[in-house]
Amino acid sequence: MHEDLRIIGIDPGLAHCGWGVVAVSGSRLRPLAYGTISTKAGEELPLRLARIYDELAAVIIKYAPSELSIESIYHKGNPRSSIATAQARGVALVAAARRLLKVHEYAPAAIKKAVVGTGAASKKQVQFMVSSVLQLDHIPEPDHAADALAAAICHAHLRSYTILMAQAESSTSHRYRPA
Repeated sequence: MHEDLRIIGIDPGLAHCGWGVVAVSGSRLRPLAYGTISTKAGEELPLRLARIYDELAAVIIKYAPSELSIESIYHKGNPRSSIATAQARGVALVAAARRLLKVHEYAPAAIKKAVVGTGAASKKQVQFMVSSVLQLDHIPEPDHAADALAAAICHAHLRSYTILMAQAESSTSHRYRPA
């Protein structure tokens, strides 16, 4: 029996770190779980980062994904926010490394384009399309969890495309080529 590939998507953030796990069977995607890890602004930074690490590690152990899809850092113009996001992203990468997950990184616009069709999609459009692609009977909330599911969907789609392209290339490499 063929076992599903499991992908965990991460929308990194210090205040709210979204996560979502999907199972992939061929071209079919099935949601397994999603959520958001929230930390309090008044809490010391090391404790906030430890909470993100501990909760993500527990999710990884529980759902046993083999690959991680994570948003790259988007530099919005607020360096303090970018640094906090980078720190949360770092602990997510450590949690993945501890379980030997393959890590794949995508720009936020690339994730939106893969899921919605445009890199300029709104949060509501992403939530709607995630719900549609995963055949959910509701809109995934909060938006951080929907963004994490979108990261997992993006990787699943691009992974399938890469596999198909490699198969096509290997089948054409045996054809006659004139000198």
